[in-house]
Amino acid sequence: MDVKSAFMYGKIEEEVYVCQPPGFKDLEFPGRVYKVEKALYGLHHAPRAWYETLSTYLLDNEFQRGQIDKTLFMKRVKGDILPTQVYIDDIIFGSTRNEMCIEFEKMMHKKFQMSSMGELTFFLGLQVTQKDDGIFISQDKYVDEILKKFGFSTVKTASTPMETSKLLLKDAEAEDVDVYLYRSMIRSLMYLTASRPDIMFAVCACARFQVTPKVSHLHAVKRIFRYLKGQPKLGLWYPKDSPFDLEAYTDNDYAGTSLDKKSTTREYVAASSCCRQVLWIQNQMLDYGYNFMNTKIFIDNESTICIVKNPVFYSKTKHIEIRHHFIRDSNEKKLIQMIKIHKDHNVADFLTKAFDVGKFQYLIASIGMLNL
Repeated sequence: MDVKSAFMYGKIEEEVYVCQPPGFKDLEFPGRVYKVEKALYGLHHAPRAWYETLSTYLLDNEFQRGQIDKTLFMKRVKGDILPTQVYIDDIIFGSTRNEMCIEFEKMMHKKFQMSSMGELTFFLGLQVTQKDDGIFISQDKYVDEILKKFGFSTVKTASTPMETSKLLLKDAEAEDVDVYLYRSMIRSLMYLTASRPDIMFAVCACARFQVTPKVSHLHAVKRIFRYLKGQPKLGLWYPKDSPFDLEAYTDNDYAGTSLDKKSTTREYVAASSCCRQVLWIQNQMLDYGYNFMNTKIFIDNESTICIVKNPVFYSKTKHIEIRHHFIRDSNEKKLIQMIKIHKDHNVADFLTKAFDVGKFQYLIASIGMLNL
């Protein structure tokens, strides 16, 4: 659903005054100003005022606000649920019972002027294809747009987004390239990573050189576009009958950064970061009624598992910042469990390094990326 003139519904609590607009001035009192009672587009107060108006209305109609995501509202009737997600004036909702969706639409139309968009097919740049056997999320229309924008519609394709043999270096003596073009290309690719984790590592690696990009860096970015040209419709597939479990994978690339030869992220620190994300998702899913405590975190580093399970500090670990050690507490409370996995089966691997075609395609298939 889409709310028409959403910001006009919010009431302003603070004292706000505006000048008389051109063409609507009071000829008798041209120097007077208007006191604003309701929100106007352009005011900093408008988004907050609209959210307060909408949330109050939903809460008064037996909805509950999410504990983690405050833009999530949930209504439960016996064994059925109706989750509602709000993004400014766009609202997506669904239910385990179709009648609840119909009732929700009627309820919203009573209070606001709404446009019912029907079944979700497009939201915030994401294309959503709902099929009988699952849901497919992609951005192939956006891929087509950026390929045309930067002139890659007719180029030769690449089999992977990044070469394995050429490391990206500062290359200080090399020729500079147009910094605005380079940054524009990176921004376009960053938005695409929402549904294309296959390009995440390559894009982030190129993004490190946005201050003074060189010819070699631009060449690496162009390769990403040539890869997208060959795989424009790749997306995330969520099968309907797949198990609904929460599992996490963590990895790092030892001595992987080309600038200082340090690890891209130290393994223990990477595991701690992964744990932080898992805890957030656990709490988020509680709002939906799912308990995913004692989540499995798969890692291919035995020493990290030992450090997590050993509460004693010693010479090898005392240099690690205290903030990363909360993972030990999470392990003791059985919020997570660290499990060893062979490096060949760690699907987080392709987020830390470049691979040849065979291994890259194997990892892509492992995380559920398909062409539909």
